[in-house]
Amino acid sequence: MLLTTTGTIEGRTITEYLGVVAGEVILGVNVFKDIAAGFRNIVGGRSGKYEEELRKGRDGAIAEMLQYAQQLGADAVVGVKLDYETVGGGQMLMITASGTAVKLA
Repeated sequence: MLLTTTGTIEGRTITEYLGVVAGEVILGVNVFKDIAAGFRNIVGGRSGKYEEELRKGRDGAIAEMLQYAQQLGADAVVGVKLDYETVGGGQMLMITASGTAVKLA
């Protein structure tokens, strides 16, 4: 299935808009990862564990969004947007992927 952040797909015609689809993932913050990330912030560098968790969360949200699009019979999802928000008093991270499911000619 095609995914794009743009509202159109070059060379393809959208024949039907099936509706907005979204996928959400909520990640809990692990105390040990927080300690490791804090240490990284002191000495510099990147926090590989946080980056890995963000990738997993993003991939999970996109996969869920695609599952809903497939259930609608979509060929593509256009206007894809990713949002990141903290929830639960900052103890959890919510990652949302959303877009418009469409049929293509």
